[in-house]
Amino acid sequence: MPNYASPADTATHGEYTINQAPGDTRPIYRFTGRISGDGSTPYPAVADRYHVYSGWFCPWAQRVTLVIELAGLSDTVSVSYVDGKRDARGWAFRETYGPDPVNGFTLLREAYNLTEPDFDGHVSVPTLWDRETGKVVSNDFATLDADLSSQYDVAANGGVELYPAALRSKIDELETWLRADVNSTAHVATGDGPAAAEAAETLQKAFTQLENRLQGSRFLLGDDVTLADVRLFVTLVRYDAAAAKTGAPRLSEFAELWHYARDLYAIDAFTKTTDFDSFGGDGSVVADWQLSVDHS
Repeated sequence: MPNYASPADTATHGEYTINQAPGDTRPIYRFTGRISGDGSTPYPAVADRYHVYSGWFCPWAQRVTLVIELAGLSDTVSVSYVDGKRDARGWAFRETYGPDPVNGFTLLREAYNLTEPDFDGHVSVPTLWDRETGKVVSNDFATLDADLSSQYDVAANGGVELYPAALRSKIDELETWLRADVNSTAHVATGDGPAAAEAAETLQKAFTQLENRLQGSRFLLGDDVTLADVRLFVTLVRYDAAAAKTGAPRLSEFAELWHYARDLYAIDAFTKTTDFDSFGGDGSVVADWQLSVDHS
């Protein structure tokens, strides 16, 4: 019988919080191991060693699952999904998306406790688990997608070169801007109050800049999908779903950006790793995204 956690119950267990005492300088994303293809780290880029604990709802986690699909690593790095609801116990495995296929955990926290006894930090997705050591390698989304993109032999796996050496500096530069003005701002921009108004202004300026950038360019850095596109897409699709409910400007108000985003969604890996239900997108939003895109 599969092991499942009991339903999320904040009345019994309380709300999930990230406890960080004053003066505690440890990072929220505490595990920062790196996969390497050249033996420079303790974690070699080999097949069947690593497992990703992901969440359909999470844009940071979708970055990783998208990379796995696009880079041809679906038979190399396994993936499973936590339930989308949590209480103070953190993310859990329930019938919604199935059990933990690697360790039979009911709570993702168990993986963290095995890595650091009595773990008191942030239990997050994505989490990279190492079957060989029986510990968490990383929950640092900022490096996981880059490592999976670059440390395996992507060509041998028939995958897309998402983080080519010649473009890495440009991809990293875009990430600095996008994370500040888009990825960390979009969810605030669809809310209420002064913070939402300020975030919306920042976001709309960024969307206008992206509009200009995408004129005459299919993707952010030319005719090929890169990690920069992966990182932007996961936010755009969630922003548009939220905007449809809150009355914020939809992506369709930005012709180039809307064409670009749906062009990406039409690619199988993007469709396969996007679950609108998990972040509140209704049927009409899904239909908007499914409209065909002319590639001529």
